Formats: sequence, structure tokens, C-alpha cells
Amino acid sequence: MTTTPAPDARPEDSGAHPRFAEALRELGLGELHTRIRRFPDATRTAAEAAAALGCELSEICKSLIFAADGVPVLVLMDGASRVDVERVREELGAGKVTRAKADVVRETTGYAIGGVPPFGHRTRTRVLADRSLLAHDVVWAAAGTPHTVFPMEPKALVAHAGATLVEVREPTP
Repeated sequence: MTTTPAPDARPEDSGAHPRFAEALRELGLGELHTRIRRFPDATRTAAEAAAALGCELSEICKSLIFAADGVPVLVLMDGASRVDVERVREELGAGKVTRAKADVVRETTGYAIGGVPPFGHRTRTRVLADRSLLAHDVVWAAAGTPHTVFPMEPKALVAHAGATLVEVREPTP
């Protein structure tokens, strides 16, 4: 069962993380508070989010933190695809790219894995967005908690995240 805040709901009623709610206000996206969906069960994975929303897995935007030569970088990827770390390494000109550990994710973004939104982070990081996100009219991303998601047009999401569009998904056989 999904619950959506009433149209006159205050931002703090949306269930979004307070830091993310503030980021929406700062970006002039306050109207998104009424579109945030809160779920009683966690939507930590793209599959859980897609099942809860009743949408395609590829309509979920995953926000993943990697370490490129030890420096955090955010990669936005559609939920049906996997990140090719070699492509990320080449894109960044890095020597080594690895998945960031949970403590680095929280320290960098201010959010726990499973709730990391595409913007509104504690620190400014480089952001890469895979072009596969543009295949949809709307994608759904975490709103700062494992229980909340929000919809956004992919080009707007990429712009608000300050992302560079790239091709970093693993090739499909």
C-alpha cells in the first residue's frame, strides 16, 4: 500500500529526509513534496521500489557512490542496469574505481545506502548520469530514506544533480 501526502501537506509530512526536503526548497522544487511517495516497507533496492510503484525496473534511478582513486563520485543509473566500473574509470581518467563502503556513502551524502537521492547531499561530489535514464518520460529516485521516492523528468533530474551524461552501464549481451 502506498501513501502520498495530501496536496496541502507540509514538506516535513512527506516522509522525505529533512536534508532532501531542504534541497528541494533551495532548488525551487517545493512542489515535489506533494509527489513524494512513502511506503510502509523499505524500497532500498531498485527491484523493491519498482514493485512498490508498479513501474518498470528501468524507471528507477539508482544513486550509487563509487570511489575513484579514493575520491567519492556519484553515478546515476537506471534500475535495470549495472554500472561498468571500467567505463567509469575511463570516463574519470582514474587509476582505480571501486564501490564505496557504507560509511563513505553516509559521510559523503548524509544518507544511508538504499535512501541516497540524486541531489541534496552533505558534500559536493562529481556526478555521472548514464544516458539510459533518458529513455523514460519519468524516473523515480530515493527521497533520502529507504521508504520514500519521488518522480522527476530525467533531463531535469540530471540538471538538478549537476550530472554529466555518459555511457557507463555494463553492455547487455
